[in-house]
Amino acid sequence: MTLAHPTTDWDALAQAFGAVETIRDLNQREKLSKDYYYFSPILQGQLANRVADLVVRPSCEADVLAAAKICVAARVPVTVRGAGTGNYGQCIPLAGGVVLDLSKMNAVKRVEVGVAWVEPGAKLAAMDKVTRETGWELRMYPSTYRSATIGGFIGGGSGGIGSITYGQLRDRGNLNALRVVTLEDNPQVIELRGDAVQKVNHAYGTNGIITELEIPLGLAYPWAEVIVVFDDFVTAAHFGQALGDADGLIKKLISIHAWPIPSYFTALQSYLPVGKAAALLMVAESSLELFGELVREFGGTITYSKSAQEASKGAPLAEFTWNHTTLHARSSDPSLTYLQTLFPYDPDLKGVRHFYEHFGDEVIMHLEYLRMGGNTVPAALQIVRYSTPERLAEIIRYHEDHGALIANPHTYLLEDGGMKTVDTAQVAFKAEVDPYGLLNPGKMRGWLERVEAAGK
Repeated sequence: MTLAHPTTDWDALAQAFGAVETIRDLNQREKLSKDYYYFSPILQGQLANRVADLVVRPSCEADVLAAAKICVAARVPVTVRGAGTGNYGQCIPLAGGVVLDLSKMNAVKRVEVGVAWVEPGAKLAAMDKVTRETGWELRMYPSTYRSATIGGFIGGGSGGIGSITYGQLRDRGNLNALRVVTLEDNPQVIELRGDAVQKVNHAYGTNGIITELEIPLGLAYPWAEVIVVFDDFVTAAHFGQALGDADGLIKKLISIHAWPIPSYFTALQSYLPVGKAAALLMVAESSLELFGELVREFGGTITYSKSAQEASKGAPLAEFTWNHTTLHARSSDPSLTYLQTLFPYDPDLKGVRHFYEHFGDEVIMHLEYLRMGGNTVPAALQIVRYSTPERLAEIIRYHEDHGALIANPHTYLLEDGGMKTVDTAQVAFKAEVDPYGLLNPGKMRGWLERVEAAGK
């Protein structure tokens, strides 16, 4: 279906939304059409000039239904936005149209034992503040915890702080249910429960507008923050693996950084000796004594330790991990970029060591440990000294040829930035609920292939 929006009278369409907030100011539209895509030198050129024609801010599910009906009738694209903290252009409107900003739908509606019901615009830190009063907390969250929304995390994230215990968002049991509004001629609300949530989980908002989520929680612990330094990266990596494998030690974060990455953490310099590899960690206070035994076993030195109460003040240590590491590195040197890599299960870390030694200072190793299939597995968000697109492609190809999975952060295509395979269930659901292909067009390769096949 050809989109009709190039001839749309946007000022007139804005009036059609009535009491629902709309924004036509260019500066605000530009701001609300962007995320952290510029982490990628490839995406910088592709996405810099993509701007919504209109921003719409619903405050409730009824507003979303009304907005959906207006957009379908006008055949204008709709790109759903949370807080814009992603890195791959997920919420950038490739075809212009409407950006549907869900930040006003931010209620934590209900909390029961181990479960919370929330609106998509609820910020993760705000959710935790409410749920921890009942003894529960979010199982996992990205390093953008203080600003990211739960809807954006489910729509565009995959895991984060807490994944060492609970795995990734796509793992069964990490998302109970959600409600989505469709973009049909007569939009409706559909509730997806159980495994059916995977139809829209990590789909970049290409096949449904999330309006409510049922999120399982984990037991809340007082989390101490710790930095441990090591003489060499390989020892630090083995320490991370051992800590992940230590089932009796309760932890939420195992983040390992080869030198010179620690030199980019300006606020932590007094705790990061020159030339040392560093482990940035969150460990339950009740596990600290025996955690210290493990540190000694690997010859590490604790240079920083804060109780949970102390850690609650100021910037959390987690804001130097996951993709915040890339943010700090780029603040020091904007030419740097990054990769996202998942290594096969290998407790001896032969692959990690091979890539570390093969690329040296060109691809600087940064590991984040997570639980995968019951095993401790290192994922990497390596810092890359970018030179050319061709060299970046060579680096990616070398990893893939040697058994590592690259979730390519230099593409805005859903599948190519993840598992590289088309999720037929997600494509089929889009055909059912978004027959005109209006939701976040251009991002789902499976849908583009379907449209191309239909046109032949």
